[in-house]
Amino acid sequence: MFENHIIIVGGGLSGLTAAYLLARQGRSVLVIEKKAYPFHRVCGEYVSNEVKDFLVKEGLFPFEHYPASINHFRLSAVNGDQADFPLELGGFGISRYILDNHFYQKCLGEGVKFLQKTQVTAIQFLPEKQHFMVETSEGSSLPAAFVLGAYGKRSRIDKQLNRDFVQQRSPYIGVKYHIEIADQEDHIVALHNYNGGYLGINKIENGRFNLCYLGSREQLKATGSIGAMEEKHLFANPHIREIFKKAHFLWDRPEVINEISFATKAPVENNILMLGDAAGMITPLCGNGMAIAIHTGKLAADAFLKHNKLADIQQSYQKNWKAFFQSRLRLGRNVQKLFGAPVVSSLAVGLLKNSSFLSKRLIRQTHGNPIR
Repeated sequence: MFENHIIIVGGGLSGLTAAYLLARQGRSVLVIEKKAYPFHRVCGEYVSNEVKDFLVKEGLFPFEHYPASINHFRLSAVNGDQADFPLELGGFGISRYILDNHFYQKCLGEGVKFLQKTQVTAIQFLPEKQHFMVETSEGSSLPAAFVLGAYGKRSRIDKQLNRDFVQQRSPYIGVKYHIEIADQEDHIVALHNYNGGYLGINKIENGRFNLCYLGSREQLKATGSIGAMEEKHLFANPHIREIFKKAHFLWDRPEVINEISFATKAPVENNILMLGDAAGMITPLCGNGMAIAIHTGKLAADAFLKHNKLADIQQSYQKNWKAFFQSRLRLGRNVQKLFGAPVVSSLAVGLLKNSSFLSKRLIRQTHGNPIR
């Protein structure tokens, strides 16, 4: 009775993209999301135009929300030295609060079912029956022919599935604000280094800006509060100090997440197709996590369109995921080593500023080709 039934654990961009496309294929799709739309997520909120044509074609592009158009990238070292580069593809800025809810509404229109404010506690594959059982915090046991994992960077499900990367603690935290700020260029996505991490800022909808940074768990512990950590460490970069000085902060407190991991993950584990950050998170310096999430949702739906058997679907998705993202994520992890420290970040920014060949090559290799 559920031979065509798909459960997607997590309702971020990857899960919603897959749900939308699978529903249009005539599949029965249930998305289980631990929060309720709309809500904020810690995220850079810049989307590479590599997915724009695809979103337009599928009726998913959020024209009515007037996303900001972005065509330049700015990178600064801890000492404030900076370099600007044009973005060949460019991108757009839009909040996850708006974009996720936009996708959610589109999914509802295609008949996707949702369980919101519901936590998945366990996923089991029953080989003798060739189907899954999904356990929830509500005490339900839900059967499914297929399960997609789209639950983000780190989840209790990762522990239940005994995934390798959860055995190691991550030193990173993520902190996000929405702000209003005068004299901030609308068309630039900027990444500013400080000793211990880096901060990104770009315009989103309604004249607002997203400010999000990758920080150090140890620095937070040592200083005792987010505000104290920002003043002691982030403000050493004059660009960051000036942004905080001029900004009007729109929230009483920031969104914060812990244990951000850039460790290698597998796109298929325990017979579950992993999407978005659940399959591997790209470092912020290489951007485009939102575009990659959308693309992984498309690849999953494509695999279902071409195949019926679980093994064939897994093989197809894993092959295509590796072709598009494996080297890109590896490059991101290597590039990250060049930043987040005073001397190295200054040398890297100086090198990129003085070599248009290197800067163009880096941007091309960290951005995907347009998908259809």
